[in-house]
Amino acid sequence: MRRIVHTDQAPAAIGPYSQAIKAGNLLFISGQLGVDMATGEIAYDCVATQTKQALTNLENIARAAGTSLANAVKVTVYLTDMGDFAKMNEVYAGFFPENPPARVCVAVSALPKGVTVEIDAICVCNE
Repeated sequence: MRRIVHTDQAPAAIGPYSQAIKAGNLLFISGQLGVDMATGEIAYDCVATQTKQALTNLENIARAAGTSLANAVKVTVYLTDMGDFAKMNEVYAGFFPENPPARVCVAVSALPKGVTVEIDAICVCNE
């Protein structure tokens, strides 16, 4: 019971992985970057904009699987600079105003495409 989930409303995988895998009632969404699907651009100068877009991309994938980030149970945030934590956290809080999921935030030395934030999630699916 394993199904690949894909949507054109989020960036295509840039390697040998899927946007998400639905296994049973869980959805495992791969790390998302802040790629604006309307323009294909990344706001390299703004961690807040990258965070908002990464979370929007996660939401679009969750919706393609029949769930939403409201059903997220675990989120991992990767930052290249922990000095950006407060800005990321402010945007993040807007996506999870009530009953936020468990989360970890880690500092990494680099991320794909030179971005400053990448976010992945695990969600519960109701179907």
